[in-house]
Amino acid sequence: MKSRDRLYHLSRFLTQAGYWLTAQVALAIMRVLRLLPADKAIDFADRVARRLGPLVGRHRVALENLRKAYPEKSEAEIRAIAVDMWGNVARLAAEYVFLDQLFDFDVNSKTSGRIEVDGIPFFEKIAGEDRPHILFTGHLGNFELLPIAGAAYGMKVTSLFRPPNNPYIADYINATRRSTMGALIASRAGVSFTLARILDDNGTIGVLVDQKFRHGLPTTFFGRPCETSPLLPKLARQYECDVYPARCIRLPDNRFRLVIEPKLELPRLENGRIDVNATAQMLNDVVERWVREDPGQWMWFHKRWKLTGKNRRARKAA
Repeated sequence: MKSRDRLYHLSRFLTQAGYWLTAQVALAIMRVLRLLPADKAIDFADRVARRLGPLVGRHRVALENLRKAYPEKSEAEIRAIAVDMWGNVARLAAEYVFLDQLFDFDVNSKTSGRIEVDGIPFFEKIAGEDRPHILFTGHLGNFELLPIAGAAYGMKVTSLFRPPNNPYIADYINATRRSTMGALIASRAGVSFTLARILDDNGTIGVLVDQKFRHGLPTTFFGRPCETSPLLPKLARQYECDVYPARCIRLPDNRFRLVIEPKLELPRLENGRIDVNATAQMLNDVVERWVREDPGQWMWFHKRWKLTGKNRRARKAA
């Protein structure tokens, strides 16, 4: 038993040491990038990632996902999208360093800057209503800019996020987010109760909905079976709150378009209550539409279609 304990503690130590070393390298790169003008640093990160991204293991996952999602596309087109994806991921990482500089949108300015907003009346409507709201988005463009835009219009948004596995990088990212985005909640056990309290107080929450959720609701994405979190549909049903889609579109020259769309008319059961399963599928359909419009701006290396438990068994039996 003592030998097993020693091996366990050694394994924990080596894991933490690996996290620390990785974080030191990543933070050193961020400090170097900070010495450069924002545009040059972000463009440099893009160029490097387009060369290095295809060398990592997740690139194979991305290619396989793309082939299944776009069977009509040629191999050259598939690989081009994957390379664009790595450029987008690198830009997102570099943009953390410059979040305080990137968001130059002024609600009172008549001139356009780096940020443009589509759907301003919806931002204003949500900010002016004393009732609960839910905004959802996907991992597209720089999705981190959406809460900043909401805050610019007076929206009190609490964003749900999944912290990185590396605790040292997580601390840096969370500190950067909190300094610009307001309230944040890590996606952990019991988070649904915290979000419910916010909605109960007529607050607004922001949720990413395009990640795999273990033992989630059986849905489809790009026509393929996947598992989707029931959290947003259940909260919407419980509080009968308006649900708005929102996304970030990356534009040329390190510019961005932030879009908030009209609220969704959620599907309902015969008794009038919101249909949780059908709502989960609706969210997937919205995100799929966005991804099809800008496929290189989505993170294709996620194992979005990996099934677990009863969903996997049901798929095999079908």
